[in-house]
Amino acid sequence: MVPFAGWSLPLHYGQGHLQSHLHTRRHCSLFDVSHMLQVAGSGRGGWSRGVPAPPHNLPGPLQTLVYGRDRIRFMESLVVGDIAELKPGQGTLTLLTNEKGGITDDLIVTNTSEDHLYVVSNAACADKDLAILRDRAAQLQATGSDVHLEVSDNALLALQGSPSMARVLQAGLPDDLAKLSFMNSITTTVFGVPGCRVTRCGYTGEDGVEISVPAARAVELAEQLLGVPDVWLAGLAARDSLRLEAGLCLYGNDIDETVTPAEAGLMWTLGKRRRVAMDFPGAAVIMAQVKEKPRRRPVAMALTGAGQAPFTSLYPHIPGTVTSGCPSPCLGKNIAMGYVEAAHSRGGTELTVEVRKKQHPAVITKMPFVPTQYYMAK
Repeated sequence: MVPFAGWSLPLHYGQGHLQSHLHTRRHCSLFDVSHMLQVAGSGRGGWSRGVPAPPHNLPGPLQTLVYGRDRIRFMESLVVGDIAELKPGQGTLTLLTNEKGGITDDLIVTNTSEDHLYVVSNAACADKDLAILRDRAAQLQATGSDVHLEVSDNALLALQGSPSMARVLQAGLPDDLAKLSFMNSITTTVFGVPGCRVTRCGYTGEDGVEISVPAARAVELAEQLLGVPDVWLAGLAARDSLRLEAGLCLYGNDIDETVTPAEAGLMWTLGKRRRVAMDFPGAAVIMAQVKEKPRRRPVAMALTGAGQAPFTSLYPHIPGTVTSGCPSPCLGKNIAMGYVEAAHSRGGTELTVEVRKKQHPAVITKMPFVPTQYYMAK
């Protein structure tokens, strides 16, 4: 167990990190990600169940529900994504930005079929995200806008892995999972537990789901899933190496308030309408960087020599920063993400990196390191 964002979380279980990582790629694994923040909007107003916010003191992720006729306008005043274009049940990764264009957090926002937005935030950003959401809602309410927030106390379980996940979950669903595409969600009963929100997404690069489940029945649902031999428990170590192989950013490492969407290579999160309107925090800074081209760019790096430990830094002949690095269980070599000056960001560029105080050769390579397996319904 290790400390993480105020929580005590499992680094790995009995099988160990390497086997857990490979099992997720070959079968499927269950991750308890209940430290994330789930937020929703409440038609009743205020915070649900008397829970004050901030600080974040819930037994689960920051899952927020956003209700009210002005919920879209509220959300788009804070994030860069085109929330208005989302169909019922459809979600998107988006960025919460500040006035300097920096990334305050990355969120998943879903336009549910139940007349509210469902927002999931990172655990490490829970307190500041709640403060921002709460303050903005109060500002709009003061001008007569109809928007209300509710913080969910649900647990969040992630079942990840191709091809086993779909077979395992379908056995406990009344719905046809084959109709649920990547980044879409439904509210349903899962293995006899009603009121679960199943979203086809995840942080591993594999086909997977995140299940928002009433906290009182989370252990029951987890035990049902773990009753299937193909399903193993997986911890933070596998979660980190899986997401890095898939080329997915970790907030606080690869992106933060000093990095803009343009610098992070995340301009695909900005819808065309939002770029034209420039009505999100930091829009002038971000769009100016797009026009002028960022001075630094994100890159993927692979070690070409010996060494199986996390990168720590780049050497000065090519100025840059390593933000995430680890041995890749699937590739059998060291991989990393980071930033280099734009002039040195071309694929195939050779670098020198430091691994445990020793210099090793590396090369800029393609992202993702391991092909993703996201599911798109036909």
